[in-house]
Amino acid sequence: MSNLHELQGRRGRIITDKDAREISRVEELSYDLKISEVMTRNVKTVSPDMPMNAVLEILRVNRISGVPVLEHGDLVGILSIEDLVRCMEKNELHFPVSAYMSRNIVSVNAYDSVVKAIETFSTQRKGRLPVVDEAGKLVGIITKGDITRGVLNALQRDYHEEELRRYRASHLFEDITSDRTSLILRYNIKPRDYLNGGQASSHIKRALLRLGANPQLARQCGIAIYEAEMNLIIHTTHGGIIRVQIEPHRILMQTTDDGPGIEDVQKALTPGWSTASQEVRDMGFGAGMGLVNIQRCVDRMELESAPGKGTRLTMEIILRPEERFKETEENGTVA
Repeated sequence: MSNLHELQGRRGRIITDKDAREISRVEELSYDLKISEVMTRNVKTVSPDMPMNAVLEILRVNRISGVPVLEHGDLVGILSIEDLVRCMEKNELHFPVSAYMSRNIVSVNAYDSVVKAIETFSTQRKGRLPVVDEAGKLVGIITKGDITRGVLNALQRDYHEEELRRYRASHLFEDITSDRTSLILRYNIKPRDYLNGGQASSHIKRALLRLGANPQLARQCGIAIYEAEMNLIIHTTHGGIIRVQIEPHRILMQTTDDGPGIEDVQKALTPGWSTASQEVRDMGFGAGMGLVNIQRCVDRMELESAPGKGTRLTMEIILRPEERFKETEENGTVA
């Protein structure tokens, strides 16, 4: 996360999206969606010996700007409308497709994520890309328009599914009658697992939003857990556990590990102090601002540690009346 040292804390101070930027859902979908899910499957094709005037009619009738060229089922070229224009300028519409098609084929795999197609469009400057399977056989074609439609459709599905999840989750406390209701989330964090770093904090933030937390509260919890999660990944020997206890009036977050521990807890709270290796620093982590950032996002933070005995980090946010989750008591529903 960038510029976290500029973040403001709980007491009347705002944490903006600029400070706590996360990957948008559109970007996330670009990685989640496969090319096979958004490509056009009913592909018009031509053969190398077909005359160009026949191709002109195919493009006109189907309102497309290019076609793959197949020979005995194999992809051998691509013919674009630009190729057709060159052909018309030379008055050579009677020439075969093979005279004008491009043999330099840039394709993508059906099992690749959509982001791969986006990257290929960006670097190759193509208007369309043939899609092939594991055997290299043509199975579809993809354009930027296909990607836009595919992502929008996925967003629409995602929106309806998310609304249903949010409704169910937001009524969790309301539908349960008890003297004290808690929802406990638990995550096991592996050491040096930088690839999945931030995943637990992302899941926790999404859970809070589904429960009805406002975006600012969810961001503050997300930042606190992210910093604590990265500390487990960077500094522990065997990893550790993140435990989040969500109650109608508070959110209690804890991390525990059996790692090397901290020799001087007060020193660890000093901005910029870090025991991270140079390798970790080169990766962009270990700047020594993690605990400071956590303090700015929570109402209470306690750090317990000793050399060889591991570390326990406790973070608590007391919810204001307008932030509290709904719960049901014997005398009725209270906020």
